[in-house]
Amino acid sequence: MATPYPTTYPVSRWKIGAVTVSRVVEIEGPSPGTFLFAEATPERLLQHAWLRPHFLTADGRTLGSIHCFVVQSGGRTIVVDTCVGNDKPREVKTWHLRQGRFLEDLAEAGFAREQVDTVLCTHLHVDHVGWNTMLKDGKWVPTFPNARYLFARREWEHWSREGDAGARAVQADSVRPVLDAGLAELVEMDHRLTPEVFLEPTPGHTPGHVSVRIVSGGEEAVITGDLMHHPVQCAEPAWASRFDVDPEAARRTRRAFLERYAGRPVLVLGTHFATPTGGRIVREGGAWRFAA
Repeated sequence: MATPYPTTYPVSRWKIGAVTVSRVVEIEGPSPGTFLFAEATPERLLQHAWLRPHFLTADGRTLGSIHCFVVQSGGRTIVVDTCVGNDKPREVKTWHLRQGRFLEDLAEAGFAREQVDTVLCTHLHVDHVGWNTMLKDGKWVPTFPNARYLFARREWEHWSREGDAGARAVQADSVRPVLDAGLAELVEMDHRLTPEVFLEPTPGHTPGHVSVRIVSGGEEAVITGDLMHHPVQCAEPAWASRFDVDPEAARRTRRAFLERYAGRPVLVLGTHFATPTGGRIVREGGAWRFAA
């Protein structure tokens, strides 16, 4: 019998100096390893014993999560990435015309959508922009009416002229309505949101991909975005996601990230890492592992 996975999840919270980061989950559970990585057979995944039990099932399927992080800094409430969304026609079966309770869970975590003043998308892929908008009276309208939505200028320029029909549909229902409403700001890839929170350029997965750095009270954290999709990429940094726009650039960025943060007291929050999600990068042999 398949293991049942919940439809609601406890909210995780971390303190980085004066900054609070909360994780609100939309979807969490197993998927075939090869959905993300061609190399990720159960046999190869199970060689990395440290992945179990948090990030790998007993039979060698990857465990992952789609969630947002809410960063509270300097009086601002910043939603980082907005998951898949409801009511949207999507190519992935389990995302197609979803009817989930993400907004209710966000509100129960203490973040009513009207209270959010900033939305930051690490990049403009389907599972990072979905709740940018919601369906109201047959039209896509911004979900967070009092927020400024921040997109890296380079990222928007890429997707506004590139992509297949599926990517264009995502931009049409989840990005363009925000621009049309006058709520979007195109920013540089090192933009500073508050004195404690700023962007770090991490291109490769997409051209304008960014991570989010937090430095406060002598403590540090980084939200990865999709420079890594799963902790196995610490041990196998050459494994490229099927969804990387530039796999070679993504590999360089990932190795540089792992070198930069390995062995340091920096909390790493994986944008698709399953519970417990947060941990440290540790050197192991000629590569690394994720110590949750």
